[in-house]
Amino acid sequence: MKRKDFLRGLGLVGIGSLAIPILNACSKDDDSTETSTTTDTTSGTDTTSGTGSTSGSCSVTSSETAGPFPTKSPSSLVKSNIVMDRTGVGFTINITIKNTNASCAALKGALVDIWHCDKDGYYSEYGGTTMQTVDYTGSSYHFLRGRQTTDDNGLVTFTSIFPGWYTSRATHIHVHIYNASGTSLLVTQIAFPEGTNSAVALVNASTANGYTKGMTGYTYNAADTVFTDSIANELSTVTGSVAAGFVLTHTINVAG
Repeated sequence: MKRKDFLRGLGLVGIGSLAIPILNACSKDDDSTETSTTTDTTSGTDTTSGTGSTSGSCSVTSSETAGPFPTKSPSSLVKSNIVMDRTGVGFTINITIKNTNASCAALKGALVDIWHCDKDGYYSEYGGTTMQTVDYTGSSYHFLRGRQTTDDNGLVTFTSIFPGWYTSRATHIHVHIYNASGTSLLVTQIAFPEGTNSAVALVNASTANGYTKGMTGYTYNAADTVFTDSIANELSTVTGSVAAGFVLTHTINVAG
């Protein structure tokens, strides 16, 4: 197995106060605003990084691996609040889906699955192995996974907590998009802006909210083998603050 594929395998939105146990009350962090640029199916087949193609007036967003931790039964997770029992900094995720086969018009009725790790870098539905030592394979562990259907504007919105990170990967969100009949259109990932005052840096410094790793050992986008050849069309915009929560905004283009 090539080293890039192996590392990729390890890869294995703000809101004020949530009606869930999010530990924002004692935060004193500074505000930050950043601008950057089915039917019951399985998680879909892993795809190759950086394979964006052009159709109509805009380009299809680059496809990426689903990783080793895709949602096992996505159609059972139709919900917009995906926090469950996880704690962390409040996070709202706004994703717009556009159709390159219709002059980049909004794609209504698309199924959008997302999943990401918790503040400690762990995924639900998996674990108890050398790849993820903490075991979250029990029937009650479906945190930070959800499915929504795009509205007339091609938009889906999820309430979550800001993702943590783990070795060899930058902060990211996995996305799998299907058409209304459940046919897979694209598996991709969302990258986050980085830098001294970025949400990534501020959140990971927020020990009051349980983020204990800091940035020591963090893999930046430029060194993440998933994003190195495709970051331009996978980089989101993130605004907000640790105290108030952050909002991610991102557009994904598919050939619908």
